[in-house]
Amino acid sequence: MNKKTLIAGVALAFISSCSNMENPLLMESSAPYGAPQFDKIRNEHYMPAFEVAIAEAKAEIDAIVANPQEPDFENTIEAMEQAGQTLSRVAGIFYNLMEANTDDQMQQIAEEVSPMLTEYSMYVSLNDGLFERVKKVYAKRESLGLDKDQMTLLEDNYRGFVRGGANLSAEDKAVYSKLSEELSLSTLAFSKNVLAATNAYVLNVKDSADLAGLPEYVKTMGAETAAEKGLEGWAFTLDYPSYGPFMKFSTVRELRKDMWTAYNTRAVGGEFDNSDIVKKIVSLRMQIADILGYGTYADYALEDRMAKDRRTVDNFIMDLLRPSLPFAKKDVEDVYRYAAANGFEGTELMPWDFSFWSERYQEAEYAINEEQLKPYFQLESCIDAVFGLANRLYGINFKELDNVPVYHEDVKVYDVTDADGSHLALFYADFFPRASKRGGAWMTEFRGQSIRDGKEFRPLVSIVCNFTKPSGDAPSLITHSEFTTFLHEFGHALHGMLAKGRYESLTGTNVSRDFVELPSQIMENWGYEPEYLNSFAKHYQTGEPIPSELIEKIVAAKNYLAAYSQVRQLHFAYLDMAWHSLTELPEGDVLAFEQKTLAPYAVMPSVAGTGFSPSFSHIFAGGYSAGYYSYKWAEVLEADAFSLFKEKGIFNKEVAGSFRKNILEKGGAEDEAAIYRNFRGHDPEPEALMEKLGLVK
Repeated sequence: MNKKTLIAGVALAFISSCSNMENPLLMESSAPYGAPQFDKIRNEHYMPAFEVAIAEAKAEIDAIVANPQEPDFENTIEAMEQAGQTLSRVAGIFYNLMEANTDDQMQQIAEEVSPMLTEYSMYVSLNDGLFERVKKVYAKRESLGLDKDQMTLLEDNYRGFVRGGANLSAEDKAVYSKLSEELSLSTLAFSKNVLAATNAYVLNVKDSADLAGLPEYVKTMGAETAAEKGLEGWAFTLDYPSYGPFMKFSTVRELRKDMWTAYNTRAVGGEFDNSDIVKKIVSLRMQIADILGYGTYADYALEDRMAKDRRTVDNFIMDLLRPSLPFAKKDVEDVYRYAAANGFEGTELMPWDFSFWSERYQEAEYAINEEQLKPYFQLESCIDAVFGLANRLYGINFKELDNVPVYHEDVKVYDVTDADGSHLALFYADFFPRASKRGGAWMTEFRGQSIRDGKEFRPLVSIVCNFTKPSGDAPSLITHSEFTTFLHEFGHALHGMLAKGRYESLTGTNVSRDFVELPSQIMENWGYEPEYLNSFAKHYQTGEPIPSELIEKIVAAKNYLAAYSQVRQLHFAYLDMAWHSLTELPEGDVLAFEQKTLAPYAVMPSVAGTGFSPSFSHIFAGGYSAGYYSYKWAEVLEADAFSLFKEKGIFNKEVAGSFRKNILEKGGAEDEAAIYRNFRGHDPEPEALMEKLGLVK
């Protein structure tokens, strides 16, 4: 051991000995399977834990750099993979709770921690000594006899250094570090503003006449929200379980307009304005791409995804958008014709009219609406049904636990076991909205699957949703749309829970952004299969099975407004690519750029002063910058993949076994295009999706 190695070892031991052993984030968890000790974690624990964990991670990196042995795969690449475990654990807990159960103090901590984490990231990615060791291993990669996952890990590490600025001059590295820190803080500020703007708006209805058209459960929910907020009457918010039903059912057009306008001006102007932050994020990403030698940020972002380059993505979007546009315009015309024949007096439908009248048209055309279906989708029954589907397909089982700490009383935890009884994962489910949780639905992990020092660590997986809460004497009755959302997020969870591999950075959902939605989106298909729906959908009061005619209507209405919905998603993807393909900031404001970009493909009237860029969290605060197309890309994959289930049987064990082995267990250890071909036997094509949606002339 040389002097540098000795110093690094002593430093690491000193850090460990000085750790606050009363800090539950730094202690070995006594909870089952090493689950986070949420019952002990307090806000005051986070900053000390981050400080210790970052220092420990740096010491581990220093030890790798100082190793006197010739660089090889084990002492450099594997050692890097194992470094920073404490930091990963602390950050995983903190940032997941930031999304699901935040408060002002946590948001302040996030702002303080952000530059610390950016500095650590730069400490690794711009570390000349570390990169030199990686380069030496990379240079002799073909002679090392590496397995596929080892080769992938090596190539990912080398490419990560290059993409992270390792080849920059010292001067440019300093600039890159500063840009990265500013970007991290800016995305945090964006997210904080969206949450604050969403929570700041309340439609307080005091006259019962203004509740016209709202189903009883929406009124009850509104009354409970008002009581929670200390308001008279009824209160409706921009959280989707409140906003969505109001827009679908309220017959008071002016109130629908107020709600729609509020939703589409979140973070536009006022105290929580994101307009300048959008421009700053775009500018910072442009500068980062430029300093790294890429033409645009999109070129940089797409390099390590399935699509590989901007031209492929642009062509993909247009290959779907152009043929879908006439169908989407017809969808809107059909809804307008129905509205005009049934009392609507305007010359064109406005955006705040569309949800209401399209719901009425669906009721008339298919004799079905969400209200009819909700009694058959009690959340508890849906949970059993989703678990039952996983059992039929993959043989896995779920048992609710009451001895695992949770971060909120709404959260449930399940032990997931394989067919042979072996433990697979802990599964956390957090279903209901609250002010401390951002909107939407997502899957995440507190720990991914890996093997370290000969011991396997199974994953701690979570899904977070915003489903309709129980209200009054009624249990939680979710919409069919919410049920398919449940299936979607559970598909991501399966990807995490069934993971197999050695290296956490290559297991579970650690795959290309445009591949990761395949396991989630394929699950939605079962939500429209009569054989599956018949197995669990029963009236929560009478126990009567869902009538076969209702199932027929669900299936018949599956592609209702399919073109309109597809074009809407492609709008998001197209706008995302437009923002991230810029080489200079556009003149004018953010909303003007959005409107100009989307105008040629609009199917609804645009409304001055509104837009979704300032609240487009996926691309300005999430991981989907230059990647929103991934949802449609994965839809093409899943349409082609599910066709095999349709051909062989939707519960076919052979197909399910192949999907588990070739897709769900594989992670990112191999090229995703090859992984898909191993399952399906061929490359997918967009025609599969167009046919599935009925958008073929």
